[in-house]
Amino acid sequence: MTDLFSPITLRGVTIRNRIGVAPMCQYCCAPAGADAGKPTDWHLAHLHARAIGGAGLVVTEATAVTPEGRISPQDLGLWDDAQIPAHTRLTRAIASAGAVPGTQIAHAGRKASTNAPWLGGVAGDDAHGWTPIAPSAIAAPGLREPRAMTEEDILSTIAAFAATAKRAVAAGYRFIELHAAHGYLLHQFLSPLSNQRNDRWGGDFEGRTRIVLESVKAVRAVMPDDMPLGIRFSHTDWLEGGWTTEETVQLSRLVKALGVDLIDVSSGALLPAPIPVGPGYQVPGAAAVRNGADVAVAAVGMITEPQQAQDILNEGHADMIFLARALLRDPYWPLHAATALGRVEALKAPAQYDRAWSSLGKLPVDLESAEPLTAVA
Repeated sequence: MTDLFSPITLRGVTIRNRIGVAPMCQYCCAPAGADAGKPTDWHLAHLHARAIGGAGLVVTEATAVTPEGRISPQDLGLWDDAQIPAHTRLTRAIASAGAVPGTQIAHAGRKASTNAPWLGGVAGDDAHGWTPIAPSAIAAPGLREPRAMTEEDILSTIAAFAATAKRAVAAGYRFIELHAAHGYLLHQFLSPLSNQRNDRWGGDFEGRTRIVLESVKAVRAVMPDDMPLGIRFSHTDWLEGGWTTEETVQLSRLVKALGVDLIDVSSGALLPAPIPVGPGYQVPGAAAVRNGADVAVAAVGMITEPQQAQDILNEGHADMIFLARALLRDPYWPLHAATALGRVEALKAPAQYDRAWSSLGKLPVDLESAEPLTAVA
């Protein structure tokens, strides 16, 4: 049995428990100018709170490797050395609360130049939009048509992933994840539904996976040997003729051999699909990758309850649990989970908050009729 609150060591980095904050875009960076792509006070408060709440690994939102690789003009980026100090401020805050700071480096491909979700539509009606690039000139539904990438585009993008990873190391991140899921650029190359190239970057499995393998090699080469590398895959497109779980397992074996230490297993988002959404609906994909590729995996997707998370680990389906919306609703989910599972001793609240957490279960049930409590200085 793997305890949700037991540490896990990936290369030279020990994460205090099996709970990770999944990358979640916040859409609050400056869209242009000197502060474009830089983490803001919102990022600091948001991610520091999740570290204080007890998560073992805190991963930033998708962090663009080029300005054109942003999902929206308001996305985080690390394509320039001038952005490093703002990221360093963020990693120091996360680490100060006992969590490992991680970042997900990404390129949105044909899903770039969109507005923040609450604004809707595509960016580009003003000066902040641009023409996206993709494996093929096939638009995602409702988005602008991209330009098909040239050989030079592809090679420069691989180099951009490596350069961003090097900056991430300099900024103090201790875990890097490549984003190859959710219909973004690397996933677009993997799926026959979005990659219709007939050169060495398309066609069969070998061609469609080439950019992922080359990006992994380039990123691993600039990282310290003791620093873990992860990658997020959509294990299936949920569509006939699309990317499959079997292909994900095969590719996971290959990236493991190149130095990937953790596979973050998600699914879908390339195109609208009949996805059987429900509690833990992506866990079977994580289990398939873990068993088929003999690699550590993180399960994610509608995992909301402490016992549910513990059961996934008990049953050997995953090595870590990544939480997203559950942690947006409750930054202290890990501390609440430790209380619910009777593992309070395994995850201590910060000393500044201990008076609140140590009193759980000790307060009278009927507070109106209870005797006054002695005040604590």
